[in-house]
Amino acid sequence: MLSKELRPNLYYHDINHTLDVYHSAQRLAELEGIGEDDLLLIKTAALLHDSGMLNAYDGHEAASCNIAREMLPRFGYTDDYIHRVCRMIHTTQLPQSAVTLSEKILCDADLDYLGREDFFMIAHRLRVEWNMQKVRVTTLREWYELQVKFLEAHTYFTPSARDTRSEGKQKNLNQIKEILCINK
Repeated sequence: MLSKELRPNLYYHDINHTLDVYHSAQRLAELEGIGEDDLLLIKTAALLHDSGMLNAYDGHEAASCNIAREMLPRFGYTDDYIHRVCRMIHTTQLPQSAVTLSEKILCDADLDYLGREDFFMIAHRLRVEWNMQKVRVTTLREWYELQVKFLEAHTYFTPSARDTRSEGKQKNLNQIKEILCINK
């Protein structure tokens, strides 16, 4: 559904983002020593976390849960499992509010790119998407100032994400600050 039915002007919330979150969640779950049942639920939540974008931009987490509730019983998911998947999906809404380890892993996977070398390209896709969706139209300077505030306020939940992404996130933050200084 995501590869065929998402609007083409979703430059950030596209199938590539979903697959990126899926792979990041799997990597973090393995680093955190998650068992098989919880891993299945984390991977399921990762695949469905932005599926609500098929129906709504604002409040897409709730729409994603509606899709999960409709789809997952056909694959043998119990009501408890569906509830847990939906809890994980809801915690990815900003500001993130993870409590359980599974929720923390999904939230960290959703923002894994903050500490990676492809940060600037992915963040640019988000800016273009926001401008297209009229979420928040920003000049480039305003965008970078917003990114500084976001990166400074953000903290990864899991030790594995902090260990593997905090240094890169700080590097990306420093580069943005340098860009802002150059463009005063």
